[in-house]
Amino acid sequence: METEIASGRGALLRGAEIIKRGGVVAFPTETVYGLGADAYNADAVAEIYRAKGRPSDNPLIVHIADTEQAEGLVTEFSDAARAVAKAFMPGPVTLILPKSPAVPNAVSAGLPTVGIRMPSHEVAREFIRECGVPIAAPSANVSAHISPTSAAHVYEDLKGRIPLIIDGGECGVGIESTIIDLSSDVPTILRPGAVTEEMLTEVLGEVTTFRGEVKVAKAPGMKYKHYAPKCDTVVADGPDAAAAEYAARRAEGKRYLILARESDCKALGREGVLSLGKTDEEVCRNVYGALRYAEKHADGIIFVDLGDDGICGSVMNRVNKSAGGRRVGLPK
Repeated sequence: METEIASGRGALLRGAEIIKRGGVVAFPTETVYGLGADAYNADAVAEIYRAKGRPSDNPLIVHIADTEQAEGLVTEFSDAARAVAKAFMPGPVTLILPKSPAVPNAVSAGLPTVGIRMPSHEVAREFIRECGVPIAAPSANVSAHISPTSAAHVYEDLKGRIPLIIDGGECGVGIESTIIDLSSDVPTILRPGAVTEEMLTEVLGEVTTFRGEVKVAKAPGMKYKHYAPKCDTVVADGPDAAAAEYAARRAEGKRYLILARESDCKALGREGVLSLGKTDEEVCRNVYGALRYAEKHADGIIFVDLGDDGICGSVMNRVNKSAGGRRVGLPK
């Protein structure tokens, strides 16, 4: 199969035709690129799992162009859902709600709930409108690999597996959407993102974040190793620990790259160091591109911990999974 990268109105129309025929198309959102299919077509959704090599018990998020498309997907759009939608949609947030019978089990992984989101990326919403149906879509990469934030990233992973990548430029947010479960008694964040717990608390009053053991994943990114580079990756407790790990690896004859925010780069020097940016938003936007660059140019990655606060906490949720939980501190 030939994989084409295209942009503009013609790409949207061609992509919509592929979707209507039961195919899959990669398209941009403000978070990461998605691999989409008709959310009401179970056979088409199965093609997503095939192209990605994705486990079938990992549910998908359904993307909508407007709130009217949500009506056929859920049995109830609660007051809490309306409040979050009013505050953050369109934008990088996904609502978990009771699903309607029209949503195939292939989308929800057999669960009674479904995740819905309205992207703020204009190309994404125009594409969904042209398709005429909600679009089920995970990230457009090989399962467990680093999520794509450009059309080139998608091509690296899925060339020969899908017919079309709609190029909408670099993603502005850079990590996947916040997922909040509104089907339970207390609104619960299942996956953190750019819409933080603090922001959601201001709207809902009471919000918690899931931190327990995952037995059944109600949302993507919970159960499996994700976002992983193809090389050794560890998280360092701070710049000093990163420098010590870098020196130890260099003594072994290995070339590692340290990924850190700009302020930590100044303390580390410039040798073997790649800056993620100055602001939290820059770090979030650049993290996946930096991980992809590092896996191509180094034997391993040392990522300096960004802390647990705000957006950086959401970034570290991804990075800790990419490293499989491996951390290094200062030698004792």
